[in-house]
Amino acid sequence: MPYDPVDDPTPDPDSSLRERLWRIIFLSDTRAGRAFDIVLLILIAASVVVVMLESVSEFREQHGRLLFVLEWSFTIVFTAEYLVRLWVVRRRLRYATSFFGIVDLLSILPTYLELFLTGSGYIMIIRVLRLLRMFRVLKMAHHLGQANVLLNALLASRGKISVFLFSLLSIVCIEGTLMYLIEGGQPDSGFTSIPQAVYWGIVTITTVGYGDVTPVTVAGKMLASVMMLTGFAILAVPTGIVTAELHRELEATRLDRRRCRECGHVGHEPAARYCKMCGVDLPE
Repeated sequence: MPYDPVDDPTPDPDSSLRERLWRIIFLSDTRAGRAFDIVLLILIAASVVVVMLESVSEFREQHGRLLFVLEWSFTIVFTAEYLVRLWVVRRRLRYATSFFGIVDLLSILPTYLELFLTGSGYIMIIRVLRLLRMFRVLKMAHHLGQANVLLNALLASRGKISVFLFSLLSIVCIEGTLMYLIEGGQPDSGFTSIPQAVYWGIVTITTVGYGDVTPVTVAGKMLASVMMLTGFAILAVPTGIVTAELHRELEATRLDRRRCRECGHVGHEPAARYCKMCGVDLPE
């Protein structure tokens, strides 16, 4: 199970400064705790906006110094917050290696790495993941648990999707090679090699259609038309696979896990009193 500092035994809020800070930082059951979370979320959102604005050359040229000051201010605040979290949490290593602990660390490292590696500062966009804390602030943490249903469905689908992707890649390689044989001699088509033709096949069969490489012969256009039409059907395959697995996961979470004493069947309706397979009374 992933580590959550909130799951630690609740301390006496009056025992020490460390315990009071722990309650403020990791809980939202006090006015100070809610205020801390709201201010933190505002700072995180503002820092993400600063990172985005810094990538705009015109804005960076006009307000580069302001962006620099803001970014370092945010980094210093988040660094202090991270160190305080490590100080007040009970199991420091568990927190540091947990999901939010790693995100908190990665949200401050890029600014320091920017001193040695130019351009690494843009990795600070990972701070947007810290906004996931708003689910706890808004009393919506139970929605995060529902993400496990989707994750389990994706994991259960990985085998079928892997076979599908391998088959699709094989088809695209064959069709791309055919297109190269058809269009390779045309100077304006852009099919200069088989990898280029395979790239065109992927763009076409996924219905993206950049238009940077296009067939010019009648035979090439006919093959492209077939690929475009089959692309709609092909895209529906992984969607159907994941949807089927998601339905199974939802059914598994909805059905009662009581086991019938007679036939051993599991998976009854929550309000069921009798086994739907043999009719024996179900255990309470």
